[in-house]
Amino acid sequence: MKKSPISISCLTGLVVAFILLTFRIESSAQVVKIDSTSLWRKAFKIGLNLNQAAFSSNWKAGGVNSFGFNALLNYKANYKKGKISWDNEIDLLYGMVNNQGQGYRKTLDRVFLDTKLGYSTSKDWDLFTAVNAVSQFARGYKYIKDANGVEQGQLVSEPFAPSFITATLGAEWHPVDYFKVRLSPIAPRVTLLPNNDGRFNYVDSLKPYGVNLHESTRYEWYAFQMLAEFNKDIATNINLKWRYVLFANYQTLEAKKIDHRLDLNIVAKINKYINVSLGGIFIYDYDQSLDPQYSQAFSLGVLYSFRNYEEK
Repeated sequence: MKKSPISISCLTGLVVAFILLTFRIESSAQVVKIDSTSLWRKAFKIGLNLNQAAFSSNWKAGGVNSFGFNALLNYKANYKKGKISWDNEIDLLYGMVNNQGQGYRKTLDRVFLDTKLGYSTSKDWDLFTAVNAVSQFARGYKYIKDANGVEQGQLVSEPFAPSFITATLGAEWHPVDYFKVRLSPIAPRVTLLPNNDGRFNYVDSLKPYGVNLHESTRYEWYAFQMLAEFNKDIATNINLKWRYVLFANYQTLEAKKIDHRLDLNIVAKINKYINVSLGGIFIYDYDQSLDPQYSQAFSLGVLYSFRNYEEK
């Protein structure tokens, strides 16, 4: 029997696209159920985005069959009574792609956890103490070619290794609901790197992520952190969210050793079921690389959201 020039991966992609375009979560992908009696403002989002490319065996323009996905989950639970507030957030992101001949490779990976206890001093200002953690779910590799031109994966991270946990004390400015800035002159941070026995040599053979070889933790007791966050519908059915974090160790204070991280995501709703998203992560960390790092992803998928309050 003569083989069809259309590959199995192409057919798989068409099936996946059909499922995606006919998928229904509920009668609406965005649910708002106002609970005016609760002191908690809760918001939940979960999404799945798929991307796929396939070529027939006689396709002359070149290309690689691929299939990938990324998934996100965000949950916020904020409590306020009088001058006391307690804000909590879980922000998770993970993505993979399977390129023909290369296998599955991670494209996106983020774990962000944050809890903050605040005391209002005025309409726009709070005093606060907070703890946040940043890490990743899965192993990460840097792919380089050996002398024979064959790509080899060099281990650069493992599940929750490294993890960065920062405790902060300071003041928060929140002139509007969708924007805030935290200034923390007291911000000790601990870096966790279990099994630091030389497996992260590609990052640094002596101090990967700033942690001395054969040690599992690094403490930075005297530090400053600034966190700025924006989350708003900037146009009809278009949401922009970004989070920027600056971290500076007082003991090694110089411009090139100040850490920067920017997470940005734009989501546009096509209809109540389907959305497109464009996201990226920018990192500059002297203990990881002397050059800036970035990742970017564009995808089509479904997004379900729920909240128990009406946005202003």
